[in-house]
Amino acid sequence: MSEQDPIERRLGDSGLPALPRTAWLEVDLDRLVANLAAIRAVLPAGVRVHAVVKADAYGHGAVAVARALEAAGVDGFCTATFDEALELRDAGVHAPVVVLYATPVGHLAEAARRRIALTVADATLLARTLDAIRDDHEAAWPRRRVGLHLEVETGLGRDGLAPAEVAAAARAIRGTRGARLDGVWSHLAAPEDRAGSPAQAAAFAGAIGLLDEARVRVRPRHLAASGGVLAASAPAHDAVRVGLAMYGLVPDALVSDRAARASIRALAPVASLHALPVRVADLPAGHGVGYGPSFVTDRPSRIATLPIGYADGWSRGLEGAPVLVRGRLVPTVGRVSMDSVTVDVTEVPGPPVTVDDEFVLFGTQGPAVLGAELLARHRATIVYEIVSGLGRRLTRVYHAAARIEGMRTLTMEVPRWHGSRRGAATSANSRSTRS
Repeated sequence: MSEQDPIERRLGDSGLPALPRTAWLEVDLDRLVANLAAIRAVLPAGVRVHAVVKADAYGHGAVAVARALEAAGVDGFCTATFDEALELRDAGVHAPVVVLYATPVGHLAEAARRRIALTVADATLLARTLDAIRDDHEAAWPRRRVGLHLEVETGLGRDGLAPAEVAAAARAIRGTRGARLDGVWSHLAAPEDRAGSPAQAAAFAGAIGLLDEARVRVRPRHLAASGGVLAASAPAHDAVRVGLAMYGLVPDALVSDRAARASIRALAPVASLHALPVRVADLPAGHGVGYGPSFVTDRPSRIATLPIGYADGWSRGLEGAPVLVRGRLVPTVGRVSMDSVTVDVTEVPGPPVTVDDEFVLFGTQGPAVLGAELLARHRATIVYEIVSGLGRRLTRVYHAAARIEGMRTLTMEVPRWHGSRRGAATSANSRSTRS
């Protein structure tokens, strides 16, 4: 079996059910693990790698991604929201998890119980958090503590305590029974900025210096995310938070230093987006296609309809974007609708395109490559938005070692990723998730 075999055959050979709809995202877990190794190769020895799996692991599927990375030895995970962290714990992920944005105080007991660290970035919210811990600790969870990370404002202008506030905040956490100071961090505004990033790094170092003067020793200290690692524009400290680079996507603006270039070249995109047509029809000249219509054929045309639309993350701003079929770039035409997009396949060589032809909306098809970065440029946005915007209803198909290992739809996830990423779905798992 190869990735060139029809998707239904590949799923059947792996003991998996048919797709609920013929549009799907393929996620290569081997590439994901290789990207982790490439990132580690550019870091000083002992620096921890915390994978950022917020926004459903940038659209790739948080549970499957986290289980694969945990099996490969990643040091921890970062999410944006508390319920994203709960999703990992519910799936059996045991590695450390830190939530990067504020969490309402009503979840403190569960955070302590589930070993989920929280971020505090505002003095008022910190005071409310510590008050709630004091009020609830003895009665609700006397033998557990809430891990807190302090975020420092170093120039992003969006989140974080001022450096001068950090020492007092750290002492307040240390002085609260039921709270534990688990880390201190900041975030770069423009990692490619060779002037601004060192200034932020200096501000972060200043905050750490104030903590040292106050005799507060706290680790891990983390500043660099994917951009800081790839551009080598900030110290690694104890840990780095790697999101986009983990998925093999490198923004065009980042220029890595010479030492990092070989490993950066080793990064490969983890996901590719595919679809089979739900209709292929010959239309006469002068025929409208889609709403409006914004496109009218100027010649007899063969039009393929793919079952993916803006509800799946294929934005209306991608009208006219190219896709691949038979290794050839062809244009989408007409307005993108909620559930479909249309493609002009009139000039594809060979026999006429049919409903059996597989399209690639980003990824590779034979020697042809269509990167998600090209779609981002077409839409005048960034690649983060392209991948993280992929809708939940879009089936994720996971494979490694040339074999499909699982899939996720709205109604099931097979396997449930509680075991090794190499473990194929058991018949019991398959029954339980299909019932």
